[in-house]
Amino acid sequence: MFAIWWRWGLIATVPLLLLAVWDFFQDEHTLRRNYPLLARVRWLMEDLRPYARAYVVESDLEGRPFNHDERALVYARAKGELDSHPFGTELDVYSAEYEWLAHSIVPNETAPAEWRCDVGSSQCAKPYSASLLNISAMSFGSLSANAIMALNKGAAAGNFYHDTGEGGLSRYHRSHGGDLVWEIGSGYFGCRDDDGRFSPERFADTAQIDQVKMVEIKLSQGAKPGHGGVLPASKVSEEIAEARGVPVGKDCVSPAAHSTFSTPVGLLEWAAQLRDLSGGKPVGIKLCVGQPHEVFAIVKAMRETGIRLDYIVVDGAEGGTGAAPVELSNRVGTPLREGLILVRNALVGASLKDEIRLAAAGKVHSGAGMAMNFGLGADWCNAGRAFMFSLGCVQSMRCHEDTCPTGIATQDATRQRGLVVPDKAERVARFQRATLHGLREMVVAMGLESPWQITPCHINERLDSARAAPIDDIYGFLEDGALIADPDATAYARCWQLAQAASFQRAA
Repeated sequence: MFAIWWRWGLIATVPLLLLAVWDFFQDEHTLRRNYPLLARVRWLMEDLRPYARAYVVESDLEGRPFNHDERALVYARAKGELDSHPFGTELDVYSAEYEWLAHSIVPNETAPAEWRCDVGSSQCAKPYSASLLNISAMSFGSLSANAIMALNKGAAAGNFYHDTGEGGLSRYHRSHGGDLVWEIGSGYFGCRDDDGRFSPERFADTAQIDQVKMVEIKLSQGAKPGHGGVLPASKVSEEIAEARGVPVGKDCVSPAAHSTFSTPVGLLEWAAQLRDLSGGKPVGIKLCVGQPHEVFAIVKAMRETGIRLDYIVVDGAEGGTGAAPVELSNRVGTPLREGLILVRNALVGASLKDEIRLAAAGKVHSGAGMAMNFGLGADWCNAGRAFMFSLGCVQSMRCHEDTCPTGIATQDATRQRGLVVPDKAERVARFQRATLHGLREMVVAMGLESPWQITPCHINERLDSARAAPIDDIYGFLEDGALIADPDATAYARCWQLAQAASFQRAA
């Protein structure tokens, strides 16, 4: 018996001893050289830190980018479980974290069970009736094939749309027939020629597919505005090459800027071309607001040329992505609230809001959050990470390492195996349906007939522990035509003067 234990002791200790010797003589890491074997505990704790923090250390409201309570709400709704909260709010109602919507003494229980948003200007031949909550842009390549299929199957079951992301329209997006919004980025994936420039012929072939309901020009995204990217050759598999229309095994470059236009007028002329090539489907833009005069330049171009976009999606700086330079994700881009208000004011102030729909994207995960966005001018909302949670994402923060433990943000086939498409698709549809029900409950409680009746005066924000005010006392909201009638009387006078339809540069 002693001999058996002795042998097992050697089996356990000899590898550790050899590892300690290796650490002592290696010259890459000082800590391992000075503290052989023991220093490795540091790296072990670094690896375990996200999980320990999320499951042991953090309170229900401390996690970032989504806290435990926010994730738990999505999980419960996706699984069809009870989503009520006991014993009152955990928020400090006298701190800046508490915002509230003003309810009515007379709730409107006869409000419609569902609303949809008709998207399409007077120049659009095939308007689209959009759900009020849809799947935001997430590309195949960033997400796995199984994740894309589950999202699309859920979208088909729930009658809402699935944005392809700029990585092209893959076979997996088409796998279950869910409505698609085809996003076109600066790489023109899926509609590019051999030199990487936009190909009208290739675009028309795909855009006229019935499953494609709208086209979205991506100008920038919240997580990394103003930044292109390179998918290394080693990651350009046959499937990704097929979706993007690029050679297998070669670097796939997505420039920071578009090559099809360089001015506001050029952008609108291209949008009009895309609308014609698609057979008259709605064409819009997505952007994270940066320099305000550029937004006003697009508005001025629409008024001067008569060309209309069908919709604009405002992405907030709090939006997410698989990977982004930390400087851009932390310090570049306007948060959703300020960006949404600015674009709303630009459209309303120029008397364009009646024709052009406005969508909000950025940490949307609940009916209350949607209601806030409607009050700021949104016509519908898109969500990305919330739908990832509905698939089973645990916020492990491994999206950029191809080691996602839930098989969502990885191309590793063994990890994808755990994501069962039919089961997760049901969760996607349930989450979307329950969240829209949550939005309706907010509308009913406020005594309104639809979420478009929510106004800034319904939203209250804390200034400090002793003072609060309706949000229209804090931010300015323009009246219809204010930028046309008297721009100098608005807070945007300087930005309006700097904007010019012929250039994104500031006017002299």
